[in-house]
This record gives sequence, structure tokens and C-alpha cells, in this order.
Amino acid sequence: MSCEKHEGNIVKSTVKKGISFGSCLAIVISYTAWESIPWAILHGLMSWVYVLYYWVKF
Repeated sequence: MSCEKHEGNIVKSTVKKGISFGSCLAIVISYTAWESIPWAILHGLMSWVYVLYYWVKF
């Protein structure tokens, strides 16, 4: 049972880091493309959705 708990913690940690990285990446891409802080914040909240959109679009 402790092994399952440990694996659950690893998954949560990985997901949290992935979300954080995705948000940072979206903010950097957005600010570089649009040079607008409000857009960068909005796109940061959208995270990986905006990164994938930008990758497909451009």
C-alpha cells in the first residue's frame, strides 16, 4: 500500500511541474509574439493549450 502512495506522489509532482513549465513556456511565447503583458497572463493561464495552438498555427 505504501508503494501505491509513493507512486501517487510521483505522479502529482510530475503533473505539477508539467503545468508550471507549460505556463512559463506559454508566457514566454506569448510575450515574444505579442509584446503584451495582459495577453501573456491570459496565455499563461491557458498553459499547454496555447503552446499547442501556437505550434500548430505558426
